[in-house]
Amino acid sequence: MGKLQALRRNHFSGLDLRKNLYKRRTFVHRLTAESVGLGILLAVVGGFLDAYTYVSRDGVFATSQTGNLVLLGVEVAHGEWTQGLRHLPPMFAFVLGVAVAEGLKHPHITRTFPHPARTVLLLESIVLVIVGTWPVQVPNMVVTITIAFVASIQISSFRTLVKWPYNSAMVTGNLRTAAQAAYTALIFHDRKGLLQFLDFTLIIASFLLGALAGTLSTLHWGTKAIWIASGILLCAMLVLNANPKTLLNKS
Repeated sequence: MGKLQALRRNHFSGLDLRKNLYKRRTFVHRLTAESVGLGILLAVVGGFLDAYTYVSRDGVFATSQTGNLVLLGVEVAHGEWTQGLRHLPPMFAFVLGVAVAEGLKHPHITRTFPHPARTVLLLESIVLVIVGTWPVQVPNMVVTITIAFVASIQISSFRTLVKWPYNSAMVTGNLRTAAQAAYTALIFHDRKGLLQFLDFTLIIASFLLGALAGTLSTLHWGTKAIWIASGILLCAMLVLNANPKTLLNKS
């Protein structure tokens, strides 16, 4: 009798595992604002944009305001005020982007643009296409501010991975969550913790992949390399299973 019950438990465990794997294999067909698939694409774009601006636009980060704040402190401490102050405008643009992302949730706006997730991705994609058309003579600060603005809208709009808070363009918080989930999975043998660890590891790896791709493509194609990030966002928008209330409920 005990053996029979054990076999039944193993059978149902196997069914649950197969169902879970099937759901993960079909994430592209049911891409939502909280799905791991979209998180991967946005993380790639986040890493790409930071590498793009750092390599091609005078060593300033577009999405990582922590990096800009650290560089500001380091350069001011060395007496390089002019170099340090160039990190402030992207931070102000980032704050403005947060305000715009909040404004997109207003009832008057949602009546005109009923799918906020798609609206954000389309807006960011169009802006990045325009940035790619600008010649190298355009001041670095103008480019960096523009990218920081649209990246801020992305970060503020997509803040949930499955059911956990995350950041699509910064690694620190995601790394902490992954480490915490790994501890839970190892010490308490928690299956949900294992899944969370795997999901956040994918996001972190995707950010690194985006940074590598952004660096190599910028060195090879110059300022037009940003069109790659725009293309990724456009693909994400086209396959996104938009829910009009998704961002409103999760934010």
